[in-house]
Amino acid sequence: MGNFAANEGVSVFVILVWLGINIFLFVHFYMAFLVKRWFYTRVLLGHALSWARAPAACLNFNCMLILLPVCRNLLSFLRGSIQYCSRSAARQLDRNLTFHKLVAYMIAFHTAVHIIAHLFNFEYFMDAQLNQNRSLLTFVLSDIGNENVSFLNPIRSNATNPTIVMFTTIAGLTGVVITLALILIITSSMEVIRRSYFEVFWYTHHLFVIFFIGLVFHGFGRIVRGQTPASLISNNPDVCADQFEDWGKNDSFCAEPVFAGNPPMTWKWVIGPMILYVCERLVRIYRSHQKVVITKVVMHPSKTLELQMKRKGFHMEVGQYVFIQCPSVSRLEWHPFTLTSAPEEDYFSAHIRIVGDWTQKLYEACGGDKDEPQEAWKLPKVAIDGPFGTASEDVFRYEVVMLVGAGIGVTPFASILKSVWYKRIQNNQDVFTKKIYFYWLCPETQAFEWFADLLQFLEQQMAEKGMPDFLSYNIYLTRWKDKEAAYFRVQYEAENDPITGLKQKTLYGKPNWDNEFTTIASAHQGAKVGVFLCGPPQLGKALEKQCLSHSESNVKFIFNKENF
Repeated sequence: MGNFAANEGVSVFVILVWLGINIFLFVHFYMAFLVKRWFYTRVLLGHALSWARAPAACLNFNCMLILLPVCRNLLSFLRGSIQYCSRSAARQLDRNLTFHKLVAYMIAFHTAVHIIAHLFNFEYFMDAQLNQNRSLLTFVLSDIGNENVSFLNPIRSNATNPTIVMFTTIAGLTGVVITLALILIITSSMEVIRRSYFEVFWYTHHLFVIFFIGLVFHGFGRIVRGQTPASLISNNPDVCADQFEDWGKNDSFCAEPVFAGNPPMTWKWVIGPMILYVCERLVRIYRSHQKVVITKVVMHPSKTLELQMKRKGFHMEVGQYVFIQCPSVSRLEWHPFTLTSAPEEDYFSAHIRIVGDWTQKLYEACGGDKDEPQEAWKLPKVAIDGPFGTASEDVFRYEVVMLVGAGIGVTPFASILKSVWYKRIQNNQDVFTKKIYFYWLCPETQAFEWFADLLQFLEQQMAEKGMPDFLSYNIYLTRWKDKEAAYFRVQYEAENDPITGLKQKTLYGKPNWDNEFTTIASAHQGAKVGVFLCGPPQLGKALEKQCLSHSESNVKFIFNKENF
């Protein structure tokens, strides 16, 4: 239980507070429309009025939150400030995209409830307008305000329908625009679209600008109307509702009720986050115009491109990431890549696996499809936004560390292992971390090639310095062909591994995480073990489960996952 609190306590608290506020707002605004001011409105609409207004309040709250998790510079600043007070609190900022998605789902849910309730409201308004029976209170209420703006029923004519109202009123038109934008944003955010058609996701996601403009103006029509405070005095519904046929007559104590809509409130909720987000984009624009020089381009096996770059004033920490834009490929697209260089190096680098249209065009622009070396002046211009903090920044705050990378997910650990070499071997610095366990899972042999050189170098240096036990690494090949298996079997007795060239032999299949955690727990009694993953969600769930099940009073595993 203690380890669950250490790993998930702050996250659970934040989610519970967020859900609690949503529930409070829904109930509060549902009840707020059951008071006397809205009595005559409820005569026409019933409880559909409350069912429309309650989710609208929740939408204001969640639309206020939705932009904050994607303000990268703000989060990076907060992370750097908070981690000195609470490492657990700082780690929650690394889950910004998870919270962004949860808020988006909540927006979709409340939007659906809001739309369905208003569809009923339109039908009720139409029924009241079309029923010409003057002995009914609904008709009398619908007839009020034909000569002035004190009307209750926004449908003023029989020659209309909800569709016409939807496209000829501010609330209706902006509602349609908001809904269409939201549908496109959410559907294009599905995992299959993001991974296979990133450009579709990228462009449609920027419909959020249209969404927020529509949202701000949605309430300006003031279609939902209630009695004015002065009208409640001259026409108390408790007394006058049954005397509606005599309203306004000389011998009646009840004047004709006057109605007015609430002033628009949404802009008050979202103006702050919108200003913050505009500032965020201005910072990005400023950074995009800072000169970046590509000092070296390396084409690694398995179509992995390494860019080594320099920018004035660039400072990084281990495991951080940047967004890269290449104007000659696309002026709008920015893509995140983990930095593979160490802070001690005089350049910063990123390894980019060629898997989509944008990366393929960048690969070609850098001459990856050509045999001859490219002239420096022919290299494309790039812009850099960042660096931004991640969970891996905390790696040297743990005495014992487990690093788990899957495929190209090994990139943040390249930065960490290089920094270890500079700190412990070259500069003889005292590092709090005393032991690193490194696990790398790859589906194909080619993926090992670019990273194996670094491991070979570290293996040799640590052996020479008498530190062979500082770094334990296990490399797993998760898929292989029959021909490859036969070759590996023949070469297995060689001194060095036939795939990586390392003294540590490559393992085949997937790790038995239960055994690995048990071994580490027994070897490091009384320690806090930092578990860092850069890999797929399924692996993250498995490791998080192991962290919880193997943490005891004398050893704790703290799970950290890269998210960007």
